[in-house]
Amino acid sequence: MTAKLQNTNMAYEKVHGDQLFDGENLWGKEKVLVTNPEGRKIDIIDRDHAGEDVRYVPGLISPGYVNAHCHVELSHLKDVVPQHTGLVPFLLQVVSKRDFDMNVIQEKIRLAMEEMKTDGIIAVGDICNTADSLEQKSLSGIHWQNFVEVLSITESKTEENLAHYGSVLARYENKRVGRSSLVPHASYTVSSLAFDRINNATEGKLISIHNQETPAEDHLYLTGDSEFLELYKFFGINSSPFPATGKSSIRSYLPHFNKGQKIILVHNSFMPEEDIDWANEYAQKTGIELIYCFCVNANLYIENTVPPIRKFIDRGCNIVLGTDSYSSNTELKISHEIEVIRKHFPDIPLQTILKWATVNGTEALSIESKWLTGMKPIPDQVS
Repeated sequence: MTAKLQNTNMAYEKVHGDQLFDGENLWGKEKVLVTNPEGRKIDIIDRDHAGEDVRYVPGLISPGYVNAHCHVELSHLKDVVPQHTGLVPFLLQVVSKRDFDMNVIQEKIRLAMEEMKTDGIIAVGDICNTADSLEQKSLSGIHWQNFVEVLSITESKTEENLAHYGSVLARYENKRVGRSSLVPHASYTVSSLAFDRINNATEGKLISIHNQETPAEDHLYLTGDSEFLELYKFFGINSSPFPATGKSSIRSYLPHFNKGQKIILVHNSFMPEEDIDWANEYAQKTGIELIYCFCVNANLYIENTVPPIRKFIDRGCNIVLGTDSYSSNTELKISHEIEVIRKHFPDIPLQTILKWATVNGTEALSIESKWLTGMKPIPDQVS
């Protein structure tokens, strides 16, 4: 069970656990966290110098986890969409199975939020196609970055679609539940005109986009032929609305952004080295900032693959972690994402992954970290 450090009659509290992560290093029981009554860190000191009244809690003491990419409004789709279908069949399942009773949707959203809080998640970058999660968010005690996601495949529908998603954005802004911004869904669902409109509406803001989650994304732009033609047929579009640029998807859409945005690129499962280098160079040249978010369990669920995380580490990329949704994951736990990354990349130090899950996430969302105790310790080695 995760719990915030409790107030005592003292002006501050001293606590140590089985493990303590200070934002950079991972320690054992020899370190003590000193906090004020609100659970904010004052200092980390040696156990020998902590004096009396040090409270022991089993588990991990750490800054709270940040789930940088989630779709909490899809929580009613848990165990509904089959695994390992590939992205396009997965998307067709999701868009055709969203019509649930609103009471069911609300209860599943509430339960998903409770699971995240129990896991030690204090903040979520959440994709919103609707305002279904709005009321539950206002009651959750979690910090929310609401990414109101635009889908606008054809240019002829751009203004109509932007007006619709703008009205959803206004509901989040009026309710004042965290921060909110318009964001593009992906390279294969947003027209050039819509990309330009979103660029103009998000100067200096934090946004996100699903990036190179399947080889079909690059094929669409390289050749004009792709599995996504099946998705477009579902929406009554008989040919690709996107021009073949002869370039990868990210090289085709990222040049639409040039107004100092901070952009979370989500998934990146099929992003080659040359595109990572190109994207980082483009960001440096134009003054945008790129953050790479990995949702490994979702990638295994949909495409049965893992992203090439080592390539991003080698290039000094800013990395955060997400869970994606219950439609593509069995749990909304960052602790589970950490464990699976350790399984597939045992050479990556645990403290590095914990930094992605905590400090990097709070910096990406521009929030103040909270310290939590009693989280399940993450083993150094996962068999």
